[in-house]
Amino acid sequence: MRCWCSCSWILLVVSSQILTKEQQELAARNEYNFDHPDAFDFDLLVSVLRKLKKGKSVKVPVYDFTTHSRRKDWLLDMKVFVDTDSDIRLVRRLKRDITERGRDIVGVIKQYNKFVKPAFEQYIEPTVQLADIVVPRGGENSVALDLIVQHVHSQLEKVSPVQRSAPSW
Repeated sequence: MRCWCSCSWILLVVSSQILTKEQQELAARNEYNFDHPDAFDFDLLVSVLRKLKKGKSVKVPVYDFTTHSRRKDWLLDMKVFVDTDSDIRLVRRLKRDITERGRDIVGVIKQYNKFVKPAFEQYIEPTVQLADIVVPRGGENSVALDLIVQHVHSQLEKVSPVQRSAPSW
């Protein structure tokens, strides 16, 4: 993606592993734990990061949670932990899974309580200690987000100094 200031932006999401037929059936019944570290394709993540660090372009598959498979769609050295209230996380998941993924509320809550919340508490929440930046109040914290953007701009300037100008719209 390119932003208005002509700098490169990279959004990297660790895709889920390619699921077996059995795992896809579990996922369809809300019985597959997408939040356990084994569900992530860390080999792909490492490969992508190595290529990015060498300045190469990469293709990263996008996981489709409605079909439980990968779609073929088309970093910065900064660790950011976006801290969002657990109630807000649950409400967002309910809205997304029901409206975008066609799931029912009972299944979403069952999966959340069985897999999502325990995995968050065991694997995600402790990583706040490793973060360079903790953004309180989630993505709505415009002050913190502006500071991150300023830092990214300054780091990109160090790597590739370019004359940047505002958009002409």
